[in-house]
Amino acid sequence: MSQTSSPEKIHDLIGVGFGPSNLALAIALEELAETNGHALDALFIDKQTDYRWHGNTLATQSELQISFLKDLVSLRNPTSPYSFVNYLHQKQRLADFINLGTFYPCRLEYNDYLRWAAEHFATQAVYGEEVLRIEPELREGKVDHLRIVSRDPQGRETQRRARSVVVGSGGTPKIPDAFRAFKNDPRVFHHSQYLSALQQLPCNEGKPMRIAVVGSGQSAAEAFIDLNDSYPSVKVDMILRASALKPADDSPFVNEIFAPEYTDLVFNQPHAEREKLVSEYHNTNYSVVDVDLLERIYGILYRQKVAHQYRHAVLCRRTIEDVVETAAGIELTLRDLATDVRQTHRYDAVILATGYERRSHRELLAPLQQHLKDFEVDRDYRALANPEFGANVYLQGFCEASHGLSDTLLSVLPARAAEIGQSLYQHLGKQASNAPASLRQTCA
Repeated sequence: MSQTSSPEKIHDLIGVGFGPSNLALAIALEELAETNGHALDALFIDKQTDYRWHGNTLATQSELQISFLKDLVSLRNPTSPYSFVNYLHQKQRLADFINLGTFYPCRLEYNDYLRWAAEHFATQAVYGEEVLRIEPELREGKVDHLRIVSRDPQGRETQRRARSVVVGSGGTPKIPDAFRAFKNDPRVFHHSQYLSALQQLPCNEGKPMRIAVVGSGQSAAEAFIDLNDSYPSVKVDMILRASALKPADDSPFVNEIFAPEYTDLVFNQPHAEREKLVSEYHNTNYSVVDVDLLERIYGILYRQKVAHQYRHAVLCRRTIEDVVETAAGIELTLRDLATDVRQTHRYDAVILATGYERRSHRELLAPLQQHLKDFEVDRDYRALANPEFGANVYLQGFCEASHGLSDTLLSVLPARAAEIGQSLYQHLGKQASNAPASLRQTCA
């Protein structure tokens, strides 16, 4: 199958990004093709040159934070050949994994699982192209289908057409204002670039460095542990506004908010009540750390006290007042929120474990803004649109406000993929039946 579409060809669906969300959708569509008796013409475009899931953050010690049973498909279809269990079986590691006695595989292995699953859909995927924008194409005053414009690493643009798009482009690194001027400074980088950025630093050759990790969540904690374990020459300060590193609440009753059924509960609430539900359980996912990791960090700091060798520090209640570049390093002026005392610390590098924003869909879909109702979605993740909009836009991972905290996580992938897949078959069928006779051949 050719991966470059002819200008006349109109796909049923183009997916932006081929991360876990759209990969789960590809699997669901394969199942639905059997049920419906025909397959949709789906193509997925990903800006990475090969399949990687958070590839630059896969430090050796980092583990998945949810059970392997919440994979791409098992909660919907535990007999699927795309389950994590079947992946282990195919890789001849099932018995070994059982012997580990854990529900939580390391991220390296989970990345390999996702790559293994993605290989089954190689003919439906285009890698190494970044989607720039999604534009409307009109017929008789109505938006009949969409034009997806992408760019390869050489700067060449490609245009493809589709009746539907599913935007699963993921989060965008959140850079605090104080650090925006350091965008091209290799000494200051977001955690999403962790491994490749570290390779360019002197500590990669065993030279001493003092590194600041800004943030109080899981990524910051994983960076702290990896720097401690893998780079003996590095001294680390973790800098956070909170008064302490806080544990993630993953207790059984609280974890029920990540069940697919809870999505209905959240969606059916008025807007104000939705906000309350998201806020109430904020500590399950944001600015929190797994208890095991917290205990490891505390143990490291305690042993420093015993040995009187103070290599690392966790600086709580600190806000960053100023960032200055000098020949000797990056100087951070920190203010203690409790005492109002200011101190300036010099670092050789700064890692921003400051999370992600979920706004990339707004930029991609800006040309469609007049047709969409402020990017709000229906229960099936289909963007609400004006009557003249005859195409379909679905959002994966941008619906936390309407669908709950699980929307940006792996927990609801199987259910969400099935819901979007069923909606696609329903709406594409309507479009085909409403199309002029000359077009029905391509809509079938």
